[in-house]
Amino acid sequence: MQRLQVLEMASEMFSNPRQALGKTTGIATKRLSQDEIDRFNAAGFLAIDEITTPDEVTWIRGIYDRLFAEKVGWDKGDLFDFAGDTDDREKVRLPQLLNPSRYEPALARTQFRANAEAMAKQLLGPRAYLIFEHAMMKPAHGAETAWHQDCAFYARYTNYRAVTIWMPLQPVNRENGCMEFIPASDEQEVVTHHHLNDDPRVHGLEATGVDSSKAVLCTLPAGGATFHGDRTLHHAGPNLSSEPRRAYALVFGVRDRQYTLHEDYPWNRGTTARDERARKALGPVERSAAAVKEWAKAILRH
Repeated sequence: MQRLQVLEMASEMFSNPRQALGKTTGIATKRLSQDEIDRFNAAGFLAIDEITTPDEVTWIRGIYDRLFAEKVGWDKGDLFDFAGDTDDREKVRLPQLLNPSRYEPALARTQFRANAEAMAKQLLGPRAYLIFEHAMMKPAHGAETAWHQDCAFYARYTNYRAVTIWMPLQPVNRENGCMEFIPASDEQEVVTHHHLNDDPRVHGLEATGVDSSKAVLCTLPAGGATFHGDRTLHHAGPNLSSEPRRAYALVFGVRDRQYTLHEDYPWNRGTTARDERARKALGPVERSAAAVKEWAKAILRH
């Protein structure tokens, strides 16, 4: 790196440290080893001990806590209760925030995202790109996350296969709800799911008839990561600790006609509390644009 670049970066960090920490320009990205790629392909999941730096984990955690404390995105449906049907933002059991970088753009420039993208391209191919991001807060003594496959949430005309890269912002273990996976479960078709408590207003889904006897527990340090495919059965136990369990996930996908879902799954044909809030937040023009987009998908992806 040229001396001028070093001086420019130092000047930016002192003038705007939050923005500088969020940038990835000029920083080499990490890569998975061939052994790690082979293990992911064989089992449908992978765990690694480090995907970004301790300093960046601390920085992201500060933003994360602020976004949840401010309850950003509630009116748009981006903040919602994964495990409940409440419309009261003060009574959320398992809060989840969609697209956190919408509310803090610096999250789009992290080393975590750069490394995750590079690794996703190793697993999915060079056309992989970010399709989704979300932050999950499991409060102290919070409920478990039921066994499920991510693709069970897909809406009609979704046309990609994906990998989720899940990073904890503190050490995770059995006590506070680390991730668990069933090896090679990605080789099966989508299994039947149902809404938690069989309540169609609840966003969370649970897979039916899961045999978890061979589940693998993935303990991780802060800034480690798990990777799993969209058909891999996974679960996170309850948080039995006295501190929140924080996790931030990026989902990368590759679009292809062969992956197109032509009809909604039966369990996704209702309307959740989150869906209703998101719909009400749209103005007339946005609702019209959404309808046109759905029409275009029906033509292009059928």
